[in-house]
Amino acid sequence: MPEQDPVLDNVIWCALSGHQAHCSVGTQEARRYAPGFSPIVAFADYAQPRFDALAPYCEPGERFYCERWTGRAPKGFRVEVESTMVKMLWAGNAPTDDEASDATALGAEHRAHALALAELTNPGPFGPRTIELGEYFGYFEKDRLVAMAGERMHAGRLRELSGVCTHPSARGRGLAYRLMRKLIWRELQRGEQPFLHVMSANVRARELYRGMGFVEYLEGVVRVVSRV
Repeated sequence: MPEQDPVLDNVIWCALSGHQAHCSVGTQEARRYAPGFSPIVAFADYAQPRFDALAPYCEPGERFYCERWTGRAPKGFRVEVESTMVKMLWAGNAPTDDEASDATALGAEHRAHALALAELTNPGPFGPRTIELGEYFGYFEKDRLVAMAGERMHAGRLRELSGVCTHPSARGRGLAYRLMRKLIWRELQRGEQPFLHVMSANVRARELYRGMGFVEYLEGVVRVVSRV
């Protein structure tokens, strides 16, 4: 079991108030990714979330992901979904080379392709500008993006692998696996520590990630909340 890491414990807040503050809005108590990025919020103290500080930065009807917070919904917000999620931290042997050197680096010109694939496969909270949060790579077949993986949160040395998905027509070929290995290799070359989130119920993905070299760090509540 990895040693406790205070940054990883509240990694969304550390990202939004640190390396990715320029991609977020909010206060010293509560922040969210700016509109267009991933719909995720975080609090300086997840045990006592300051939704009142967050409210001015949320439009009515907006839905956000929020982790590690339990209790009744505060005034002006509604809990729409509650589940559990696992943080996993890289602890494996480093890849020796780039296993997806033929992948395409995704840029602003690929935004619509990435969003379409994310909407089809639902890899987690994803917005039109999510691919601006880090490096994203993908595989195309003709003009269609059929697999991608990238980086979302960045907090200290920690870099999150995210947006991992494959079009149903291209599954079973190891494309997303190769893309993840590419990102792990690149992050380790930069002296960064890969980590990821996976839903607790996604047993198949958890087993796959363990086989890749990730270990489970923390399991906790994740909620979808909306501004009313």
